Amino acid sequence: MSEENEDYKNHDGGLAIETAKPKLKKPQMYKVLLHNDDYTPMEFVVEILSDFFNLNEEKAVQIMLHVHTRGKGVCGVFTRDIAETKVDLVNKYSRAQQHPLLCAMEEA
Repeated sequence: MSEENEDYKNHDGGLAIETAKPKLKKPQMYKVLLHNDDYTPMEFVVEILSDFFNLNEEKAVQIMLHVHTRGKGVCGVFTRDIAETKVDLVNKYSRAQQHPLLCAMEEA
């Protein structure tokens, strides 16, 4: 009888078990945008781009001029959490400095 119990314990019931492979997909990306206004100084926009988006001065000036001439411009493309954080930080900092600069995000 003990031999039968051993066979029963070692029997897998005929089920084939395959490890499921994880299905990974890239996260949705979002563009962080600055919108032009008639009151925020250009130097402040360059400061925002340098401090919050780690852009060098040359690239920051290029984006600032794009925002100034076209009405809005992309500061960077990020995952949702990072984009939301950057938008919130830029808007809070702009208000604290008494500038109406608007930062927003949209799907890339």
